[in-house]
Amino acid sequence: MKNRSLKLLATGAIGMLALTGCAAAEAESVSEDNSDNKDLTIAVFNGWDEGIAASELWKAILDEKGYNVELEYADVAVVYSGLASGDYDLNLDVWLPNTHATYLEEYGDDITELAAWNDEAKNTIAVNADAPIDTLAELAENADLFNNTIVGIEPGAGLTEAVTNNTIPAYGLEGMDYQTSSTAAMLTELTAAQKSGENIAVTLWEPHWAYGSFDLKNLEDPDGTLGVAETIHAYGKKDFGTDFPQAEKWLSGYKMDLDRLYSLETAMFVDYDGQDYGPIVEKWIEENQDYVDSLTA
Repeated sequence: MKNRSLKLLATGAIGMLALTGCAAAEAESVSEDNSDNKDLTIAVFNGWDEGIAASELWKAILDEKGYNVELEYADVAVVYSGLASGDYDLNLDVWLPNTHATYLEEYGDDITELAAWNDEAKNTIAVNADAPIDTLAELAENADLFNNTIVGIEPGAGLTEAVTNNTIPAYGLEGMDYQTSSTAAMLTELTAAQKSGENIAVTLWEPHWAYGSFDLKNLEDPDGTLGVAETIHAYGKKDFGTDFPQAEKWLSGYKMDLDRLYSLETAMFVDYDGQDYGPIVEKWIEENQDYVDSLTA
């Protein structure tokens, strides 16, 4: 009888241990699932449409996973400063090794790389496809055909810095009026020139939906003043992995080629005329569900 009692006690103890183990495993799983801070702010560069597209995509993905994602738009310098100070959690549009090199030199020790998600990016000066020149070396001699103007984007952009410090002196373009204000203003000028059939020279970059909407060509840059192909990275605040370990894991595997990115940009900026991108992105996700699922697999 005593042995039977001991066996019952032992069996009960084993059962309790098993239940405790299951509960601990379940608790650990729940803990892992809920280990991230759920409030996450993505900083988005004003006017950088590939970054807007990527940010809207990840907002939709993370919101579906239970996060509360806010997008905050700001100029490039403000975004880097905000990431370094921890005011922003994430940015998906860091261009290296050239465009944002100055900002990485200043803030690189206070932010952290999460992913290099596209390696097909490049800065350009683009003209209408039927323009009578093909290279930047021809632009100065034909400046009058372009109203003696290069239409630029934001003054603080890395592309603006490259054109100012490298392209203009290399090709003797100091006599041209280099206008910098905003990407939106540049696109307005580009649209007007395309409609009127006038020549125009604009600072632009790939990937950008304008290449699918307008008939453009990039002027060759024989001196390499705008750099070679660049990589687009996701960067977070310094302690991003501490606050968002699961999101860090997902973002570390993020890849998106130009074809897929252009399809998202076209859906958001060409086929749709508005600012409420949520429903547009949701529809795109449904049409690209396998790809989107792979980002959080």
